[in-house]
Parts: sequence; structure tokens; C-alpha cells
Amino acid sequence: MRLKLLLPTHIEIDEDVTKVTAEAVTGAFTLLPRHLDYVAPLVPGILSYEGPGGESFVAINGGILVKTGEDVCVAVTEAAAGADLATLEQAVREKFQRLDDTQSRARGAIRRIEADFVRRVIDWEEHARA
Repeated sequence: MRLKLLLPTHIEIDEDVTKVTAEAVTGAFTLLPRHLDYVAPLVPGILSYEGPGGESFVAINGGILVKTGEDVCVAVTEAAAGADLATLEQAVREKFQRLDDTQSRARGAIRRIEADFVRRVIDWEEHARA
């Protein structure tokens, strides 16, 4: 099978695999090369797959999995890969820290924009009264 993990900006994984295990809203499942075509909405969790280098893991924030023939495409908005579960845990922690920092900066920018807007409305009202 060919596994492709698609993110909005790039393809995270594109390799031949012998098995893919993921969790859908109905429970965990495993796909093997001769399984029927399949579509599943994925819940946040760990997707594992076996390739030439052994078993690998990817933490995902949910998404959709589509198996058609020999192709398995998984589309997600966020993913962190690791060769083993310890490496994966560290990658997830780092990704969430970066995400927290980015969200904190975005909230600060929004507060500055709101404050500037309020100042401009007050200035406009004062100017309109004069």
C-alpha cells in the first residue's frame, strides 16, 4: 500500500507500507493491502504504520482517511511524527508549545487591534462633536 499523510501546506508522509492502524469515531481499525476501499473520519490520537523501516507513529488532531485500491490518504490539519512513542511524545510536546506561543502572540495582536479601534472610535466621536 502507499500511505500519504496530507497537511494543508505539504505532504508529511509518502511511502510504501504494509499496515496502517488508526482510530475512527467508531473505534480503532487496521488496514492491510487487500482490504476493501474504506473511508473513515479520524479522531485525535495516534496513527501507526509499518513500512520498510519498521513501525512508526504519527500523532494527529483528527482528520479523514480514504483507502482506494493500494492508496491510503490521510488528510489532517496538524501532525507530529516519531519513530517510537517516546520520540513521538517529545515531538507532540514541542509542537503544542509552539502552538501555545503562536496563539498567545495572536491573542496579543488581537487585543492591540481592538484597543486601537476603540481609541479611533473615541477620537472620531470627539472630532464629530467639535
